[in-house]
Amino acid sequence: MGRCVYTGIHEPGHPAADEDGFRRDVLALTRELGVTLVRYPGGNFVSGYRWEDGVGPDRPVRRDLAWHSVETNEVGIDEFARWARKAGAEVMYAVNLGTRGVAEALDVHEYLNHAGGTHLSDLRRANGTPDPHGVRLWCLGNELDGPWQTGHKTAHEYGRLAAETARALRQAEPGLELIACGSSHSGMPTFGEWEATVLELAYEQVDHISCHAYYEPIDGDVDSFLASAVDMDHVIDSVVATADAVGARLRSDKRIGLSFDEWNVWYQSRFQAAPPTGWLVAPRLIEDTYDVTDAVVVGNLLISLLRHSDRVVAACQAQLVNVIAPIRTEPGGPAWRQTTFHPFALTSRLAGGQVLRTEITSPVHTTARYGEVPVVDAVATHDPATGETVVFVVNRHRSEPVELTMATAGAVAESWTLHDADPSATNTAADPNRVVPRHLPAELSDGVLHVVLPPVSWNALRLA
Repeated sequence: MGRCVYTGIHEPGHPAADEDGFRRDVLALTRELGVTLVRYPGGNFVSGYRWEDGVGPDRPVRRDLAWHSVETNEVGIDEFARWARKAGAEVMYAVNLGTRGVAEALDVHEYLNHAGGTHLSDLRRANGTPDPHGVRLWCLGNELDGPWQTGHKTAHEYGRLAAETARALRQAEPGLELIACGSSHSGMPTFGEWEATVLELAYEQVDHISCHAYYEPIDGDVDSFLASAVDMDHVIDSVVATADAVGARLRSDKRIGLSFDEWNVWYQSRFQAAPPTGWLVAPRLIEDTYDVTDAVVVGNLLISLLRHSDRVVAACQAQLVNVIAPIRTEPGGPAWRQTTFHPFALTSRLAGGQVLRTEITSPVHTTARYGEVPVVDAVATHDPATGETVVFVVNRHRSEPVELTMATAGAVAESWTLHDADPSATNTAADPNRVVPRHLPAELSDGVLHVVLPPVSWNALRLA
């Protein structure tokens, strides 16, 4: 999509390009970001994608109907898997159940995961990849409840297809983890009903169901925007309740997980006002520039995902480079960290072990979309191996600081805040470090930690 791959992760001829044409500067930032899983080849793009176009020497140029673009197929699954290994990330593969189906899912599985001795596995070996790619997480299509999706289906049509595809893939490799499509977003008129119907048909065949959510300030309502995690909590709780109700009706002892495989801040209103025109290769598409407020919201969404890690088994921020992304690049030029890069990178580095149940007493304020919400939201993790506890906490108030107090036996090993006197401050190619995490003063007295959380801030404290 847009410049995520072409001039994002892949730019032969760039001064930082490696022998495979991948930008070393972007690889370094991806590793710093702490990415462990990347969904490929994408979301809406999947429903028109022919995987075989991206393997071997002959690469046909195709239209991408989802984003009104031209796909050269210069980068295909073998190249992307090679990039993922360099980045230290696992590939989650999404199969095309929009315009294709069971046979194509089995074909791409044979190419990716079968060791050898068959037509498609031997083709992979002939194409320069002797060992299987070993993809274990598989998305069964993408957002097929949406009328914008190429191959849009009813819940019953999709549920049957998902179950049939899952059965076939299990025959090929029983140990795969399979993810059914949930609703495109919670505002869909079929939200809840879609999940229930799909799972009634495919409950025993799949392991997880997907969730998608994007957030932006609507009509300038920043207070509600800062409380976006309240909605993410609701989405997760609603899908869990629906899945568990289906499981109870089916008298199943299986528990369905959630794959929140699309989430982010996305200024969709800007995109809808100027959708892509023409048929271009790697157009500049939804390259939102994020400010401090956006980063605080992203940090709070990470708190929500951690809080629900008993059921959320995977989560993918959409996307990685240039397109609503934490990393930005210029063709032939620099790569830099957007503001949203920092809460993700620090959470990836610091969170470990187990997520603790966190009880918060906080002042509240009223928002137009969500009513009364706590000003402070937090989650804590504890690593039994090191004895360390890490607290991630946001102050959603736009003008008032909040004092955080917490009983602890640990000393403060490091403390960070992402905050700026100007909440609209951004990072750019010319000033890539305008917004960075800074030291957060923390005082420990008689076993009680005292920290002043600045307004509109995301904060992290590691307690040794």
